[in-house]
Amino acid sequence: MNDLSATLNATLGLLAGPDPTLAGIVGLSLQVSLTAVLLAALPGLPLGALLAVRRFPGRGAVVVATNAMMGLPPVVAGLVLYLLLSRSGPLGGLGLLFSPGAMVLAQAVLVAPILVALSRQALEALWEEYEEQLRSFGAGPGQAVRTLLWEGRYPLLTVLLAGFGRAAAEVGAVMIVGGNIEGYTRTMTTAIALETSKGDLPLALALGGVLLALVLLVNGLAQLLRGAAQRAER
Repeated sequence: MNDLSATLNATLGLLAGPDPTLAGIVGLSLQVSLTAVLLAALPGLPLGALLAVRRFPGRGAVVVATNAMMGLPPVVAGLVLYLLLSRSGPLGGLGLLFSPGAMVLAQAVLVAPILVALSRQALEALWEEYEEQLRSFGAGPGQAVRTLLWEGRYPLLTVLLAGFGRAAAEVGAVMIVGGNIEGYTRTMTTAIALETSKGDLPLALALGGVLLALVLLVNGLAQLLRGAAQRAER
């Protein structure tokens, strides 16, 4: 009990005071995850909207594939990226392995299928509402996609927040391609795993508390945006 109290006191001390190690890890985690979500959203949201709008041979297989990729094991994605980014790999010349850039790519690969699948689901109902009107105006697929992306901005913000939550909680892939280098590629999740194995429980608990707070914040924002979308539809 005394050891637990001491650990909790040390954890509260880290959270209360400006700790450069803790701040650096949290800052890098946010930078990597936000960049990864943005990178994944650039193709992911338009592709999801296109799947909601277009009917073409093989569409069902594409939808099934994107849904299946939502459960892509992070360690598998990390291994594939490691092979691609290693010196003997086709992308080895970029020098991204064991860098924040490699971690951004790993998280983007994991988040992109989630954004495609969830945006398609969110926009299909909207397409049913706007399809007849857009077709009467002679809108092509490109115009229909742009219209859906704008009219569905509130649900899509919720989709983006879901993608950020997935990226922020990732550990396996970023550990493989980032290397968990102190002060360079160490994120909250990889630091929690390392510090726990080292027995530095105060730092691990402090990072866990920050990560949990971020998850709660993301879910709270998603709920607020969902409410705003429902009010806007009335």
